[in-house]
Amino acid sequence: MKETTFLFEEKLLSPRAFKTKDTAGRREYSEPCPVRTEFQRDRDRITHCAYFRRLMHKMQVFIDPVDDHYRTRLTHTLEVVQIARTMARAMALNEDLTEAAALGHDLGHTPFGHSGERALDGIMDGGFRHYEQSLRVVDVLERDGKGLNLTYEVRDGILNHSGNGRAKTLEGQLVKFADRIAYLNHDIDDACNAGLLKPEDIPKEISDVLGSTYGGRITSMVSAVISGGVEGDICMAEPYGSAMLKLRDFMFERIYTSPKAKAEDDKAALLIENLFEYYKKNPKVLPKATFAMIERDGLDRCICDHISGMTDRYAISTFERIYVPRVWSL
Repeated sequence: MKETTFLFEEKLLSPRAFKTKDTAGRREYSEPCPVRTEFQRDRDRITHCAYFRRLMHKMQVFIDPVDDHYRTRLTHTLEVVQIARTMARAMALNEDLTEAAALGHDLGHTPFGHSGERALDGIMDGGFRHYEQSLRVVDVLERDGKGLNLTYEVRDGILNHSGNGRAKTLEGQLVKFADRIAYLNHDIDDACNAGLLKPEDIPKEISDVLGSTYGGRITSMVSAVISGGVEGDICMAEPYGSAMLKLRDFMFERIYTSPKAKAEDDKAALLIENLFEYYKKNPKVLPKATFAMIERDGLDRCICDHISGMTDRYAISTFERIYVPRVWSL
C-alpha cells in the first residue's frame, strides 16, 4: 500500500514537491505502519489527540460564542486544511504533508485566542508564542509527556506557520498562506453575522482586486498563491498579495482591535493572570502529568502549559471555582 503511494508521488507530484520517502524521520524510532506512510500517520496522530479535540471549545474571534454558526479554533483548522490541500493539489505538492502540518498548526493556541496569547506572553520570561507552543504540544505535552513523535517536516510546518519563520518545505509554506486566507475570510463572515461589519464596508480598492464575496475572495487568494508559487518559495502573486495585506490591516482596525469585538479582552487577561498566580502558590493542584514535569521544565513553564491547554469554558469554570463564592445552602 505504501509503495503505491511512493510510486504515485514519483510519477504525479512536481519535482519540487517533498517526497514522503525523503523524510528526515522522527526524533525517536517508530515501527513503520504496513498501510500508511509517515505523513499519513502524523495526520492520524494529530486528529486523535486530546489537544485537537479541545480546539472545538477555543474561540476564534468571539469568546465561547453561544451561536453555533461562529467559528472556533477547530472549524478554523478544518478550513485551513481544506484551503491548503486545494493549493497543494493544484501545485502537485505533497497533500499528506500539507494536511498534517495544517491540522497541527494551532494545537498550542490559548483560551481566549490572541487575548490569551498576549496575557501569557506578558507573564512568561521569554514570552509566549502559540506556534512555538503548538510544537511543544506535539513534542512534549501530548500522551502525558511523551509527545506525538511526529516527522521533522510536519514539525517544521507547524512551527513556521506564523511569525517570521519560513518552513523548509513548500508544503509547510502553503500552510502559512492557507492560515491567513482562512482567518481573514471567515472572520469577515463572523463579523458580518455579529453585526460588526457589512460587506460593503471593505474598501473598494481591496474588493476590486480580491472580490466582494466570501467565496470570491478565497478563490482569488488561492489562485494567486498557486500562480505566484511556480518558482522559488511560496508567495502570493501581485496585486493580490498587497490587497491581502491591506485587508488584514483593515480587519485589525475594524474587528480585531474594535471595542465591541474585544470588550472582554481585559477580563480574559485578568482571568489568566489570576489563574497563573493561583497555580504558582498551589502547584500541587496541577494535573499529575503536569506536576511531574516541574523538576525538568520549571514551574512557570508547566503552569503555562496547563493554562494554554485550557478551553475557554474550562478556564472560566476553573476561575469561578477558585475565586467566585458559592451560595451556601442546606
